[in-house]
Amino acid sequence: MIKSNIMKIRQFGLVSLASLILSSPLHAAPLPLDKVVAIVNDDIVLESEFKQRLQIIRDQLRARNQRIPPDNILAPQVLDRLVLDNLMLQLAEKQGIKVTDRQLNDAINNIASRNGMSLVQFRQALIAEGQDYATAREQIRREMLIAQVQQSNVSRRIRVSDQEIKNFLKSDAALANQSELLLSIILTSIPEQASSEQIQAAEAKANSIHQTLINNADFAETAIATSSAPNALNGGDLGWRKMAELPEALAAVVGNMKPGDISKPIKAASGFYITQLRDKRGGAVQLVNQTKVRHILLKPSEIRSPAQTQRLIERLHTRLQEGESFAELAKELSDDPASGSEGGDLSWTSPGQMVPEFEQEMERTPIGELSAPFESRFGWHILQVQDRRTQDMGDQVMESQARSTISKRKFSEELVNWLREMRSAAYVEIKDEIKP
Repeated sequence: MIKSNIMKIRQFGLVSLASLILSSPLHAAPLPLDKVVAIVNDDIVLESEFKQRLQIIRDQLRARNQRIPPDNILAPQVLDRLVLDNLMLQLAEKQGIKVTDRQLNDAINNIASRNGMSLVQFRQALIAEGQDYATAREQIRREMLIAQVQQSNVSRRIRVSDQEIKNFLKSDAALANQSELLLSIILTSIPEQASSEQIQAAEAKANSIHQTLINNADFAETAIATSSAPNALNGGDLGWRKMAELPEALAAVVGNMKPGDISKPIKAASGFYITQLRDKRGGAVQLVNQTKVRHILLKPSEIRSPAQTQRLIERLHTRLQEGESFAELAKELSDDPASGSEGGDLSWTSPGQMVPEFEQEMERTPIGELSAPFESRFGWHILQVQDRRTQDMGDQVMESQARSTISKRKFSEELVNWLREMRSAAYVEIKDEIKP
């Protein structure tokens, strides 16, 4: 049955979205006499939407064999997550961030393949479970939009200096970066510019939560009920992380923990963290598979609509198939000035260096072949794979990994701050008492 695969699905990327989709029916029709439960800027959250999400979370917890918190604890957490999701979707529309049908289809194909199914089998399995496939597609699109909004807005707040990279490569963290840790967290947040009284209150709450955990309270259940972190409704699960990707305050403590240990509250900029180390793996240096690739990029503009851009890239693809020079067309037409001047050459690329859409096309394109035109957030691309190799870990790769690791560590810290700032700047009005 499809439900037996829920825990496998949670491991491959779209946060908890697939497990939500596969663990509960998603009803497209609103409930009769729908009410507004929250006003979020110029938008609203409906009672039907809230109750639907609440039921999804209940079913997700039930599928993981976790005890479901009382409604007076779970419901405010779910509503708060709906408000944040609403704000991020508003921001996606404002910033023109979209998930194309092709990107969505690729994500659904990945979900199906990781469950050992074809797309047709996956759709049939959803229907057999009483779920609506069209609604499931839109839920996936929504989660992908939210992930893109977070990546776009939080990443631009992060800067990694050359000196930070040099310091990292000299540190013990560079060696620790080779192993991975399976972690869960609980965050008791503090407001920006918190007073000493607010900090003391947050610390007291964190200590109280820690005591309940020491008294054998379930960590995931406690996270759902009490955590302020973005992953609270996922039981605080951070998944597998390299230690150097963690906020520095957490990394300093986690390095001395054994699987099963629960830390005391850890003071960080965003509040007090309690972390549970669930498992540890890895530690060996691995070789890196690299691809030599070149591309041509066409972007929509004020004088060229998205539809015109797509038609132009398709005509360009035909010209390349008919034997015209890739390098010359890239120099003449590519909207990527850096690579265009080099005939589209992107040199040797390593995993994680390109946006997901680009990497997917690059991985499935044979050496010497052209990809079909495809779209990413940068515009429309055609790529050609020129060669592949397996490279030993050299200085350049180590520096690239160090930059990526530091960025991920800062991203974890900055995401909490960004969500808090976004919520504080928004107009949010909760209507009446929440009645699950």
